[in-house]
Amino acid sequence: MTGPHSIIELTGQPLGFAELMEIGAGRVLPVASPAGMARVEMARGVLEAAIANGVPVYGATTGVGAMKDVEWSPDELDTFNLGLVRAHHFGTGAPFPCSVVRNAMAIRVNTALTGYVGCSTDLVEAYLSLLAADVIPVVRRTGSIGCADIGLMGQIGAVLTGVGEARFRGERMSAEAAFRAAGLAPLRMAPRDSLASLSVNAVSFAAAAEATRDAATAIRMMLATALMSAGALGASRHPWQAVVHVGTAREALIGSWLCRASEDWDWPVATHIQDPLSLRMIAQVFGAVFESLLTAGHKILAATGRSDDNPVVVEGKVLTSGGSLPLDVTILLEAAAICMAHAARNSFNRCVLLGNGQRRNLPVNLVPEGRIATGFGPVIKLAGEIFSRVLSMSNPVSAQSLVVASGMEDEAAFLPLVIERFGRQVEAVKRLSALEALLSAQAMDILGDKPGGVPKMLYDIVRKHADFYVVDRPLSSEVEAIEEELSSERVVGDLAAQVPIASIDDFFALCPHPRDASPRRLDALSA
Repeated sequence: MTGPHSIIELTGQPLGFAELMEIGAGRVLPVASPAGMARVEMARGVLEAAIANGVPVYGATTGVGAMKDVEWSPDELDTFNLGLVRAHHFGTGAPFPCSVVRNAMAIRVNTALTGYVGCSTDLVEAYLSLLAADVIPVVRRTGSIGCADIGLMGQIGAVLTGVGEARFRGERMSAEAAFRAAGLAPLRMAPRDSLASLSVNAVSFAAAAEATRDAATAIRMMLATALMSAGALGASRHPWQAVVHVGTAREALIGSWLCRASEDWDWPVATHIQDPLSLRMIAQVFGAVFESLLTAGHKILAATGRSDDNPVVVEGKVLTSGGSLPLDVTILLEAAAICMAHAARNSFNRCVLLGNGQRRNLPVNLVPEGRIATGFGPVIKLAGEIFSRVLSMSNPVSAQSLVVASGMEDEAAFLPLVIERFGRQVEAVKRLSALEALLSAQAMDILGDKPGGVPKMLYDIVRKHADFYVVDRPLSSEVEAIEEELSSERVVGDLAAQVPIASIDDFFALCPHPRDASPRRLDALSA
């Protein structure tokens, strides 16, 4: 972070998607509220009193996991606390983006401000100092079974002590070099601080928030490409009008959007009595998907203001806790993954309808009359492959068995794995939307359709990257270019602005200036 920027005050209350976007992008600087810091000090006093009275405190004066019954003398605590956090820098693989790591640090601070953790104010200030100096730890993705992100948070904690890797103003380097460049000093981990920097799910919650919002943008665009292909296929609007009156609240919302977004395109209806279900039930499919994403999103945001530590300070006591198992978030994300498969199937079925020559006298494989070409048959196979990928990643994994730490740790949620698979589904859905849009544009041109509104916006994007197909040609780069633009923040924002779905667009901060933007933004400061 350089130059003028705003600050956002963390209070211990849950964060919103708009706030997480700003923090993750480095556009705002988190600070701790005075009331929150007072709660941190109060909880710290309780913990220090317990230690002074000889009460064993897990992970502060004792070992962890299988070594929980090993107690450390006062002379050994410094060595233990430093070693504990560094021993948990064991993550491997590709790193998370800086946006996830920034948000993870902000979530760790925010949950500490609830007053249940028992960490020191020094630990809170150390996280905030890294964010203020734009020293962002490199956090490799593989290192958590989803019962506290020890191998993920450990990479952040290790950087606090001056080891590991970090990005300083975007450049990757050793933590030592980053601290030297930023003028920071390593943190001395006090008792409890070391475990408090490890035994939480802040990285997973940050990654889950980013993946869920990304899914909302992908499904928002897929709904628009569904409308585009529905028009090209000559679908009846009657089922969408009906669902407004007889569907669930979310189905009615989507049905209403379909009717409003199609007002500027009076396509000819090609059906006799009933359309295929992939057209008739667009509102039902997308209503269910958005319901699932909203439910998961609310649960993830709630976790940003809840201590999931072990132990916790409650009513003047240091108590053992099982809050580090994020099963609620995990199960809801797994449900969302199943919904993503339904959305992908819905899109794939329309791709098949566009190419099978059964609607509006469209030619097979969308090959224009009189042309010698294979056309879009191979691309429809690609759509099927993508759908199969999305489906293959929808099987739940959270209930599989795992026993570690001599049987002390025999429950896990596998939340990081669930998020990783969910993210791969989202990327596949984006490509499937691009394919559906490409096929729809070809059908429109063959039929001489003149779409308006949202379908026209998408049609123009397709034709910007791909000409009308008359001769067989490579399509790979064209599909990728369409996908990139359709899934961009700008285009999704334009879509949301043109025909809003306020309860979805505002919650996930899809609009350029969402109506529920952070109420905690303060005056601009200079770094």
